[in-house]
This record gives sequence, C-alpha cells and structure tokens, in this order.
Amino acid sequence: MKTVIFAGGKGSRLIEETHVRPKPLVEVANRPILWHIMQHYSTYGHHDFVLALGYMGDQIKKYVSDLCQYSGNLRVDFENRELFGEPEGNEHDQAPVPPWTIDLIDTGIDTMTGGRLARLEPYLGGETFMLTYGDGVSNVDVDALLAFHKSHGKLATMTMVRPLTTFGHLSVEEDGQVNGFEEKPETAVDWINGGFFVLEPEVFDAVADVNGDEIMWEEGPLPKLMEMGELMAYRHPGFWYCMDHLADKRRLEEMWKNGNRPWATWENETSASNGASRLRGDGHRPGIGRGGNPGDWVRYKSL
Repeated sequence: MKTVIFAGGKGSRLIEETHVRPKPLVEVANRPILWHIMQHYSTYGHHDFVLALGYMGDQIKKYVSDLCQYSGNLRVDFENRELFGEPEGNEHDQAPVPPWTIDLIDTGIDTMTGGRLARLEPYLGGETFMLTYGDGVSNVDVDALLAFHKSHGKLATMTMVRPLTTFGHLSVEEDGQVNGFEEKPETAVDWINGGFFVLEPEVFDAVADVNGDEIMWEEGPLPKLMEMGELMAYRHPGFWYCMDHLADKRRLEEMWKNGNRPWATWENETSASNGASRLRGDGHRPGIGRGGNPGDWVRYKSL
C-alpha cells in the first residue's frame, strides 16, 4: 500500500530552520523528521512512498538520492555501470534502511494540501492508500488503523490524537469560579486531527467539486467527506507530536537524547521481533535496501 506524505509546505512557523531547508528535512537526532516518519511506516511493512513536493523540493530529491548513494560503503562497477551499497555498521545508523521506493512528485510551490493530493492521483494506482503530514511523529499502530478502516467500509479514516501539552489545564465553572488545576498534564483533554489517514481512491471524485490548488485538505475535502458520512475517526491514545515550532524540535531532540522516544517504533523489542522481516522487505529488489552483513552488497541502480 502506498503512503503519501505532504512535504511541500513552507513551514513558516519554523522559519529559524525552514529559511534554509524544507520542513521535512529539519533534523531530530541527526535525521530529518521525514526519515523518522518513513521508518515508522516501514516498521509495519509499508515501504512505498509518494512525496508531494513544493517548497525547496529539490533539497528533498537530493536528500533521497544521497541517502541511496552516499550513506554507507559503496561499490562502483565501471564495466557494467552498476552502483552497489553496503551497511554502514556504526552507531550512527542503528536502524536498518528498508527497501524504500519513493516517488518524488513536484506539486507546485504555492499549491495547498488539497491540490497537492489531487495532483498525486495518477501515481497511486487506483488503490487504497495512506496519507500523513511531513512534520508529525507517532507510535500509531498502523495495522490496527488499517483494520479499523476496512471494518467500516467508508471512503476515509483519520487518526484522532490527544497532543502532548506544556500548558496547565483549568477547570472553571460558568460563573468563573476555578475549581481545578492540573500542572502541565501529559496530554490534552480534547481529541484533534493527527493525520495518519487511510483513503479509498474514490475520494478524489467525491471531493473534486470542493478541491483545487488553492484549497487546504482540511478546509474543503475533509468537511465534504464528513457531510457525506464517509469520514471515520480512529482513536489513537498513544504518543503523537507535531514539530510545528522551534520549541517542538528542541523537545523532540531532548526526548531522543533522554531515551524517551516512543515514536521510534523500529527500535522497540516488539517491532524487532514482529517487524524485522518487514524492514528487510522482499530481499533482492533494487532500492535503498541494505544487506545485513559486510559484503552483502545491494544494487542501488544502473549508472
């Protein structure tokens, strides 16, 4: 199943970083947040991605190309014009890089998210697909999410989350009397849209009359699907965090440094036992997939 990632926005609220790089390439623990998101999907066996590019999309193309060609050892066969890769084998690359297939699609510098998704329709094969944002990490159970989507038979499923919060909560009566205060609770009380959608291909036709390059996915298509009775919500009670501001990046960095990284599902023991074969993929196809031992060269591409 293909996974679409919105990766084209200008990230103006994170201008300290995004004036020199696109938001999906802003790093947490020396890796772009895009890499973290893709690793999570790969933990559940989903290695095929379609990235909706826009602002500084050339940098994302270069990153993916460099990740394929320059991360780890290389073998170049000049006679046969072949490029091979080998695992790094050091602490910097603790997670195996799965056999990703990544379509990098230019969807316009100023296109809004609704228009970006519409432009990707030809690349999705007319099949059920997943969709997420290029700035949010989570430990959402993708298998459970897909099972929920299949169970209700509607066109769209969104994931609802309770975000981490750094603010205290007040409980106040109608007359203004404060009767409760919780200092910096771990999660907010209300559920919000956390992304991590599952969508049927019929979505494109269903929302075509309210969509366009100037339309946000959340402001046109999603309300239309709700009005049609075709939008369902999967409740994810676990971890979710959006890197919207510089403080968010710093918080994720601190969590990683302290070993509190619930979104790094590829490091979990359960993922290691249940998802190891998924991360390796189908073994021999070309791509970014790596061998597991020195000398296990994997063909990247023909030169």
